[in-house]
Amino acid sequence: MATRPISPQDHDRIAEAIRAAEATTDGEIYCVVAHASDGYFFPAAFLATLGVFVASLAVAYGLEALWLTIRLPHFVLAQLLAMAAVVLALLWLRPALRIHLVPRRLRYQAAHINAMKQFLARNVHRTQARTGVLIFVSIAERYAEVVADAGIDVKVGQHVWDSVVRDLTQHAGDDRLADGFVKAIESVGAVLAGHFPVTAGDTNELDDHLVEI
Repeated sequence: MATRPISPQDHDRIAEAIRAAEATTDGEIYCVVAHASDGYFFPAAFLATLGVFVASLAVAYGLEALWLTIRLPHFVLAQLLAMAAVVLALLWLRPALRIHLVPRRLRYQAAHINAMKQFLARNVHRTQARTGVLIFVSIAERYAEVVADAGIDVKVGQHVWDSVVRDLTQHAGDDRLADGFVKAIESVGAVLAGHFPVTAGDTNELDDHLVEI
C-alpha cells in the first residue's frame, strides 16, 4: 500500500474535495488514515514462539533419527535461547517484522476495530440527522473501510461502499493514496447527494480535513 507521506498540498486537495462534496448534501464526510492499527507484539511473539517450538521438535526427531542425543536441560536451554532471539531480537528491535507474522484475518480485525473507534472518537455518529460517513485507511494492514451512520445505512446498501473501498485500495496500492481519498470523497458525496441533498440552513458539523494517526 501507500509508502509516500501525504504532503501538505495533498491535505489541501483532500480538504477541498470534502468541502466540494458536502456543498451538495446534508451529509458529513470525515477522513482518517492510520499508519498502523496495532503494534502486534503479543500475537507475533506467540506465533513466533509456536514456530520455534515446532521447529525444535523437528530438530529433536532428526537428531534421534541420526542416533544422536542431547540432554533435556540443554535442549530446553536451546529452545529458550531461540525464543529469546526471535522474540527479543527480531520482534522488539525490528517491529516492522511483527505484522508479517500475524494472519491477515487478525490484521483486518484490528484495522476494523480501529475504524469503529475513530468513527466514535471523531463524533461522526453525532451529526444531527445521523448522516456522517467515515472514510478510513490503515496503511500497514492494507485495509480500507467506509463506515456510515444509521441514517445512511437504511438507504444505502453495503455493496455501494464496497465499490468505493475497492477503488480506494487500488489507488493506495499504486501509491496514490491522496488521489484515492479524493476519488472516494467524490463517490461518497455523490451517493449522499442522491439520498440527502443539501437543504437550506445546512451547517458543517465535522472538520473538513484528513486526520493522520
